[in-house]
Amino acid sequence: MSLPRIGVFDSGVGGLTVLRAMSAQFPAHYFYFGDTARLPYGTKSAETVARYASGAARFLESQNIDLLVIACNSATALALPQIQQAVKVPVVGVVEPGAATASAISSSRSAVVIATEATVSSHAYREALNRYGMAAHEMACPLLVPLVEEGWIDHPVTEQVARIYLGEAFAAASDQADVLVLACTHYPLLAPLLRRITPEHVAIVDSAESTSQAVRQLLQDSECHPERSEDTLATERSRRPPLDPSIPPTDHRTFRFFVTDSTDKFKRLATRFLGRQVDHVEHVDLGG
Repeated sequence: MSLPRIGVFDSGVGGLTVLRAMSAQFPAHYFYFGDTARLPYGTKSAETVARYASGAARFLESQNIDLLVIACNSATALALPQIQQAVKVPVVGVVEPGAATASAISSSRSAVVIATEATVSSHAYREALNRYGMAAHEMACPLLVPLVEEGWIDHPVTEQVARIYLGEAFAAASDQADVLVLACTHYPLLAPLLRRITPEHVAIVDSAESTSQAVRQLLQDSECHPERSEDTLATERSRRPPLDPSIPPTDHRTFRFFVTDSTDKFKRLATRFLGRQVDHVEHVDLGG
């Protein structure tokens, strides 16, 4: 059976933590699209985010992907239904998997969620956790993303900022929260630091890792219950655009990267987020 072709979309580089988690768990042909010319999505209206994200989703679908992962909390929170309507392939966002994992491990049925201001304002995680019968206290942590992108992963300043945020969040939680949900795809890079300063009884849920597990399960389910004949699949494969020969496979994993702004800046940040050298990035222009 041929490897799945998985599209991964984010407004920038944070979604690379989702790609990193997936590529560590299972082989696939991965197509990553970062809408770097139009970030951040968090300051834009839901209508604008839906338009941008739907255009990116259609671009990835043109690469004949089997599955689309919205590795962007803002896009998932603000525009997941519109994205699902824009493409014909299955779509997985980052919110539901994170909430499901938190519910599975929580005893107190209470969680603290840290995220960007846009994700907190959408209350997407709170609503998702509420559906699982959990209470959620959301905390916006706007300083963490620029600190991560600056490379200050284990810097004393970053630790002090995180201590202030988490101190306020757990103090404000209405009851004894026993789960911390990292609801921003930049935050997994801070996981070791956050583990040091989070109360010992609190489990940490990485939404990137949770999303990877959800995608893996979806792929396994589709193998067990195929909906298309082998002849249909063979025809689809013959029509697929070729993989880029300049990017060598890594243990049966291949990667293509697309961005809408500077490829050089993306390469610098991508190596940090993905944990491997990124040498080849393609620029695309989706227009307005």
